Amino acid sequence: MSGGDKIACFPSRGAQTLMKGRLKGATTGHRLLKKKADALQLKFRSILKKIIDTKQIMGEIMKEASFSLAEAKFAGGGDFNQAVLQNVNKAQIKIKTKNDNVAGVNLPVFESYQDGSDSYELAGLAKGGQQLKRLKANYQKAINLLVDLASLQTSFITLDVVIKTTNRRVNAIEHVIIPRIERTLAYIISELDELEREEFFRLKKVQDKKKKIRKEKEALAAARKAAGLDEGDGGDIFEEEHDEDLLF
Repeated sequence: MSGGDKIACFPSRGAQTLMKGRLKGATTGHRLLKKKADALQLKFRSILKKIIDTKQIMGEIMKEASFSLAEAKFAGGGDFNQAVLQNVNKAQIKIKTKNDNVAGVNLPVFESYQDGSDSYELAGLAKGGQQLKRLKANYQKAINLLVDLASLQTSFITLDVVIKTTNRRVNAIEHVIIPRIERTLAYIISELDELEREEFFRLKKVQDKKKKIRKEKEALAAARKAAGLDEGDGGDIFEEEHDEDLLF
């Protein structure tokens, strides 16, 4: 296992506990980001459908507005564009913005509203009033649809960027971070198991060495007793129970 495949750490119980916590956090983060990506995808497809429907309706509304303009010019007896443009002082239709929160993403929503009364309410009073009224109504619908379409397309672009970023994070956690933590955890567990085996082998060697020394002492005592050299004194209990230090 190369150094780039795992996180550099010293294999210990503390490091194992830390890696287990990091693995749990990464798994939870991946699950939450996956849910967020699914919610954003659902909203993305919903907005896309609304954009398609709005554009189709927009074509019909603009066609009706163009016919209404032609009818108004014919009924009014001439072109009144210049007269309207010269009398405009401020915009009557304005836009306000609010935010719509979708899975932690703020999407801008535009709404149109009319500021003040209609300055051309009496326009066409002499002739062509009905056509002018229909003209204003059709273009009012067209403006409202344009504002809605702008709001939908802005949300569409914002969601597209956020979805790509979220998917990159999900893939990074799933294919890079979690496997790296798992490899590190496997490395720590294998190293700890190896240390346990070494410790068990060392303790076994110590016990075998002690048994060997004890047998040698028992054999020597038996030989001394058989030769009559052991007078049967109690001896020193500290000397009998003392084990020599073993070095490997």
